[in-house]
Amino acid sequence: MEQAEMQRNAQAWLDYAEFGERFVEYAVTERRIEAAVAMIGGRGIKIGPFNIGPAGLAGFVAEGKVGQPRVLRRGPHVTFEVTVPVSLSLQVLLGGRKLRFAAVVEIDMTLHARTADPVLVVIDIPPLTGRDVSFVLCAQAIDAAWEWILDPIAGLVQREVATRINAMLVDPQARRARVFDIEAIVGGERSTRRDATRFDWIGYRDFGRRFFERVVTENRVREVVERLAGRPIEVGPLRAGPRRSATVTVLGAVRVPQVSGRPWDPELGLHQFDLILPVGLDITVEVLKANRYRADVEVPLVLTARAAAPLSVVIDVSPPVAADIRVSFRAEGMRAATLGALAGIRRQVAGQVAAVIRRELADPAMRTIDVAARIDSVA
Repeated sequence: MEQAEMQRNAQAWLDYAEFGERFVEYAVTERRIEAAVAMIGGRGIKIGPFNIGPAGLAGFVAEGKVGQPRVLRRGPHVTFEVTVPVSLSLQVLLGGRKLRFAAVVEIDMTLHARTADPVLVVIDIPPLTGRDVSFVLCAQAIDAAWEWILDPIAGLVQREVATRINAMLVDPQARRARVFDIEAIVGGERSTRRDATRFDWIGYRDFGRRFFERVVTENRVREVVERLAGRPIEVGPLRAGPRRSATVTVLGAVRVPQVSGRPWDPELGLHQFDLILPVGLDITVEVLKANRYRADVEVPLVLTARAAAPLSVVIDVSPPVAADIRVSFRAEGMRAATLGALAGIRRQVAGQVAAVIRRELADPAMRTIDVAARIDSVA
């Protein structure tokens, strides 16, 4: 078995659904989760003034600051438990008397990395309620006359903090920080989808397929295979013709490849492209004297966009077969046009061109996109 075929068989392929899940799990890190909600940290918060208690006898106001969000743990299905501390200074006025004390508030949030149409990763945060907010009073001793008012204050603070954090999270700038347009990131373009407020959620299977559909495009595949353009083709000298009396030398180069997408085949479940590698050759056949020809060669290939472990896109290609290669000759001069030896070398030229193309395609590095490295390069 040839080296290229052995490498293809040894490659650990993934289906598009598994690629989609791995992509999200790799891309959505604790650092990115914290960064996605970091802008609420350091913001001021004010509650009140409110009147509380029977007949609104007590006045209440609180001011403080939101701390930096911190990931506590990572859960299944790309979920994250995040806590946000809030420090508050409270002031209560009752019957002309003032009481000042501090409170520590913690907000528990569950962030879920979800995939949305067309190729978006969105950090989804359900709206907070008072039940998501804990309230701890920092006071050494409180007069019994004040104790009755603490429970109403705690409930009010929990509800009001949840309301204010919700408002911060739906702020357009904060919301944009939680939307990642993968198609725009890969293309180095400005996204027009990060301001969306509603999303069409899709599963990892659809996300993986749409990644290949919208990111591994015909133009991007063309950019990869156009690296072959200009590669030299050198064959010979070879002995050919009747009694091997002719000496054949072939010099040429690969021209600009032609790529076209194939219709989606649901049974195959992979995106494919047709590739034509045109090759221009100068052929010299020595029989008593040099006879020169121009040859136009077309090498048809099928490219398959595959997902590979751990997280790569590989443009897979089956080795060319000599029988599929089309060769047309043009003679330069009358003697070359009437030379019978040419018919015998057509098959040899096709076989040698196939061998050269196989060698050029043997290294998968030029056909591989390290998606994990691309993700790591994005801040």
